[in-house]
Amino acid sequence: MRFGLRARVTAAVVTVTTTATVVMAFSAAEIQEDDAFDRFTAAAKTSFGAMFGQAWPHLEQFMAGAPRALEMFSQGMDKAAADWMLVTSHPQPTNNDFGGLKGPPEVVKSSSQSHDWATGTENANPPDRRAALETVKDVVLVRTTGPEELLSATTTDPLTGHRLLVVSANFVAYWVVQFFDLTTFEQDLTAQRWKLAWIALGVTVLGVAAAVFAAGRIRRPVLRVASAARDLGGGAFDVRVPVKGRDELADLAASFNTMADRVGTAIEELRAKDRQQQRFVADVAHDLRTPLASMVATVATLEDASPEVRTRATELLGTQARRLARLVEDLMEISRFDAGSAELRPELVDLPALVEDAIEVSVPGTSVQVTSTGDTTVSADPRRVHTIVCNLLVNAERYGRTPITVSLEGLSGTVTIRVADSGPGVPEELRPILFDRFVRGDHARQATEGSGLGLSIARENALIHGGEITVHNDGGAVFTVRLPRESPG
Repeated sequence: MRFGLRARVTAAVVTVTTTATVVMAFSAAEIQEDDAFDRFTAAAKTSFGAMFGQAWPHLEQFMAGAPRALEMFSQGMDKAAADWMLVTSHPQPTNNDFGGLKGPPEVVKSSSQSHDWATGTENANPPDRRAALETVKDVVLVRTTGPEELLSATTTDPLTGHRLLVVSANFVAYWVVQFFDLTTFEQDLTAQRWKLAWIALGVTVLGVAAAVFAAGRIRRPVLRVASAARDLGGGAFDVRVPVKGRDELADLAASFNTMADRVGTAIEELRAKDRQQQRFVADVAHDLRTPLASMVATVATLEDASPEVRTRATELLGTQARRLARLVEDLMEISRFDAGSAELRPELVDLPALVEDAIEVSVPGTSVQVTSTGDTTVSADPRRVHTIVCNLLVNAERYGRTPITVSLEGLSGTVTIRVADSGPGVPEELRPILFDRFVRGDHARQATEGSGLGLSIARENALIHGGEITVHNDGGAVFTVRLPRESPG
């Protein structure tokens, strides 16, 4: 059987509350009972000491040989207390003997009445306490240094079954013993235990109510998060959970909202990637179809054509084949970047020499001015840096105007390459998407041989070096490439 969060929280709180209440009630009862008994014993000794202090001169006279003094002692004891005994033993101990009772106790005198603790009345027939005294004689019938030193013990009367507190005082060869019935005292303690039990029960009931309330308070935000998670799984990526407070539940809600933000962002990125992929496929298909259609049409003219036509067709086929080869190579390079399999093989590169070679390869015969300041030696992949410079030069020649300038600047931690033309610059609407794939400055595929991948490949090559490429207008388009002097391995 499975229990929900509410039931488990309630059970945990009730268990802790009940256990703590029971332990506290039991401890309080034990402490209170011990303290009450100590106070009862102290009060009994005080009462007994005061009574004995008034009656013991008669006992002293009795020991000196005055028999009537015993009656005076008994009357004094009966007035002050009930349920007492005067005990001695035979043979009597000497004055130098501080041991216990020698032989069985002999009751010299006892109370003529006793107090009924249950009804609060005096009983003319006091119970016989000799059996009870026998059980504690080794404790209370012991020689002491004087009558002011009182002894006490608790026992159960074999005849009545009542619990008794026995207090004694020693005077030479005699012991005066008083018995205190603990029945009423124990009844009061029992009543107190029941009070504590009822209090514990009340606290437990309140604990159950508080546990149910707390479990509901805990369960509600959890249910909100669970419901929001189901909505998120169903495609509602804008769902959020209100964050209240600063506890763990608030952390849970905040964490869910963070997760939802990331999932929503990831989904949007995936959708954007999907749209980009669809556009990419469409652009690739268009760019492949154009030279292929031209090649097919050219091949069709070769049948029964004049030598001049054949020569022109051959040139056109070569141009379109080279265009296809460049497009395929660019597509393969883009696919390697997308797959994360592009390799970086850094080595020391002298940028001025690399730029001069890129000019000869990409824009031969074009006027390009190169300037260099500072240390322009960089640790980079020469093939990829060569590709960056070539693509920027081709872009400057194709969409800008001469003169074209290339500025190299070596700083402490970076090397900067700036390629600037004297054209109209980059239109404002193109800047945010200029480095995207298949973006052309003239928006006309037929007007240029470019595939629209050159700047995208240049940016990817800059990023793989840990650098960046930016563009701004300053008398023409200015592309700035920043490369770290030490490229990542």
